[in-house]
Amino acid sequence: MRAAFLHSDIFRVLHDVAYFCRFMHDLGMDHFVSERQSRILGELRAKGRVAAQDLAQAFGVSEDTVRRDLREMAGRGECERVYGGALLPGGQTVPLKTRIGEQPDRKGMLGRKVVELLGEGSVVFFDAGSTNLAVARSLAEGFRLTAVTNTPAIAAELSGRPGVELIMIGGRVDPAVGAALDSTAIRQLESIRPDVCILGACGLTLEDGLAADVFEDAAFKRMACAASKTSLAAITSDKLGLGAAFHVHALEAPLSLVLEADADEALMAQLAFRGVEVHRCDASITSNDKKSSRGNVL
Repeated sequence: MRAAFLHSDIFRVLHDVAYFCRFMHDLGMDHFVSERQSRILGELRAKGRVAAQDLAQAFGVSEDTVRRDLREMAGRGECERVYGGALLPGGQTVPLKTRIGEQPDRKGMLGRKVVELLGEGSVVFFDAGSTNLAVARSLAEGFRLTAVTNTPAIAAELSGRPGVELIMIGGRVDPAVGAALDSTAIRQLESIRPDVCILGACGLTLEDGLAADVFEDAAFKRMACAASKTSLAAITSDKLGLGAAFHVHALEAPLSLVLEADADEALMAQLAFRGVEVHRCDASITSNDKKSSRGNVL
């Protein structure tokens, strides 16, 4: 009888110890999860998007753990989950004035490659985007073209340049996108037929093609593509494999892409199979300016 009571006491003690250990483990895990999700939220607010693969590497956890974090954050309305990662919720995007200062060397290299593909004397629509501003800055002195844009920052860069005839599409400027997207801008765009639309995009996946974060911006981009003979987009590698909320252009002709030197070979093959003309920059840039943030493009 005494042995039975002793056995019962030992069992109770072991149960209490196990419960205490589990409680402390969960408390510690909750702390780490909370800290990790706070850092993810900070990245989202700074960059507008995050890639699950990069977060997993940064935190030393599995991609499943990161996806679980993003799922919980989306449930609280802190982000919107997309293929390969997450975006700011509700069609939010990082303001253009912030994006202009990010990754200047990478965007400059893409800009110079795009300029190589432009025909002198052509009519070119410059869509909103910091990479497209880099294209405008890369134009050689005296290069002749008619530039059409709804983006004041790009218009300011091209204004007064020898050889450039500038047409500014006006209207209310969206403070985040940095471009005119309203009904006034749409009416003006309807009367223009560019030779090429230099398209901005927030993400690229094989499933959904090029996409944008803001509904009105995506709609304006689609109209600009439809009005142009051909479209061209220069995409930094951190956008490959990342989706965005609103569709812009399928990965099919007459679309051309300019990608960085390290663009995924499997992606390149898939794009070629779909008839997309792809141009790759000749050399990668310094590791100081380049941050690997690619998702799974396949």
